Amino acid sequence: MRMKSYDLLREKIQKIADINGTMAVLAWDKETYLPAKANGLRSRQLATLSSISHEEYVSEETGELLAKSSRQRGLDIKAKKNIKVLTEDYLKSKKLPTSFIVERSMAESEAYHQWVLAKKDNRFELFAPALDKLIVLKRKEAEMLNEGKGLYNTLLDQFEPGSTTSLLDKLFTDVRKKLLPIIHEISEAKQVKSGFLQKKYNKDKQYDFGIYLLNAIGYDFDHGRQDISPHPFTIGFSPADVRITTRIDENDFSNMTWSTLHEAGHALYEQGLNPEEYGLPCGGAASLAIHESQSRLWENHVGRSLDFWQAHYPSLQKTFKPLKKVSIINFYKAINKVEPSFIRTESDELHYHIHVLIRYEIEKALIEDGLDAEGARTLWNEKYQKYLGLKIKNDAQGILQDVHWSHGSFGYFPTYSMGSFYAAQFFEQANTELPKLKEQIAKGNTFDLLKWLRENIHQHGRLYEAQQLCKKVTGKGLSLDPFVSYAKEKYSDIYGISFQI
Repeated sequence: MRMKSYDLLREKIQKIADINGTMAVLAWDKETYLPAKANGLRSRQLATLSSISHEEYVSEETGELLAKSSRQRGLDIKAKKNIKVLTEDYLKSKKLPTSFIVERSMAESEAYHQWVLAKKDNRFELFAPALDKLIVLKRKEAEMLNEGKGLYNTLLDQFEPGSTTSLLDKLFTDVRKKLLPIIHEISEAKQVKSGFLQKKYNKDKQYDFGIYLLNAIGYDFDHGRQDISPHPFTIGFSPADVRITTRIDENDFSNMTWSTLHEAGHALYEQGLNPEEYGLPCGGAASLAIHESQSRLWENHVGRSLDFWQAHYPSLQKTFKPLKKVSIINFYKAINKVEPSFIRTESDELHYHIHVLIRYEIEKALIEDGLDAEGARTLWNEKYQKYLGLKIKNDAQGILQDVHWSHGSFGYFPTYSMGSFYAAQFFEQANTELPKLKEQIAKGNTFDLLKWLRENIHQHGRLYEAQQLCKKVTGKGLSLDPFVSYAKEKYSDIYGISFQI
């Protein structure tokens, strides 16, 4: 029987997904087990596969299949959505020459390699030339793809379709107006004690406890694994193979624990995508902000809740000596301590968004205003002093702390805050629809929550855009208000204050 156009299109796109999956495996290896001097040829391998994937995607055959599929009758809603999104992506990709794809891939591989060296030696000058090259390439990419949206909006759209600086400027204005006063009131209160979290915690025991937590919240080790990397990340080759990494500091218990729970949230989303839609838009995440909503929900709304630790604190106390005489209430307060910090990934839930705001403002300057790497370093240090009152002592705790720019991911950072605010809305709705959720979590049962997320968010893939999905799940679009309500309730209890705002 002759295959119909959509079936042929589906087959072709999934073959391209196979190539992209192979690249992803090589990228995962690069950040976990790649020998120190193997970067050169690995960069070439990734560049070669990138060019093959790109050429296959922008071929005339793909264009013809998309055109014919769009005219095919009897297709279901997911097939129609796949065709729509693929056509949009195809037309954008056609604007990027294969030579540029190769050049960008090589530049990203070199930049990551230099970032690792620079962070290890605390020498930004090792990374700066590679970063400058990437900035030029990303501006060039934005210029080629720009359809009157502006350069930074064009890059932002790659991660969060439909989002704009106008929307983000308003969102971060609300952050300043609504979150900064809460932070200020907490700073006036008596600080909670957390020194016991910085005692000696054996590395191997930490890793094993991370595995325990992953099993507890439903991460499927038959379809994934956890390893160690300089910067924690999640990478999915398909719903059948979703891997995460964490990092461990023997003198900081928090580092591993919430990195693991954060990446697990990403991984649970990837494992919950529809395998029948593999490689197609409806088999992928709705957006980066929706992806981030899943990680922040599990990391904070679940993983930093008193309910969660009522179930797991006894096991934690048995594992680590420094916690044997620490009450669960004092532990709960300590893991939610609010104070300015240098490192975004180690920040509390409130200051976290100031870290994101700083990166957002710098990214816009890099892409729109001609700022270079050295200028970004200076601006970074100035903004940490201005917004957080912190004087950056070295580049490892400053501009070198995040891996994202070494990957060429400009326009990514704002999705972290958006994701946190989506998470608050989703968790609020989950509690409404699952009235016994808090009791279940306190008993160690998070599977009803995972089932709710799978049914309401994961299974849809990109069938709905982020705002559409939020309205479908919660009845309204993205709003900061549920997060503000959550923060006031939580931190008034921890710090014993009644917010006057």
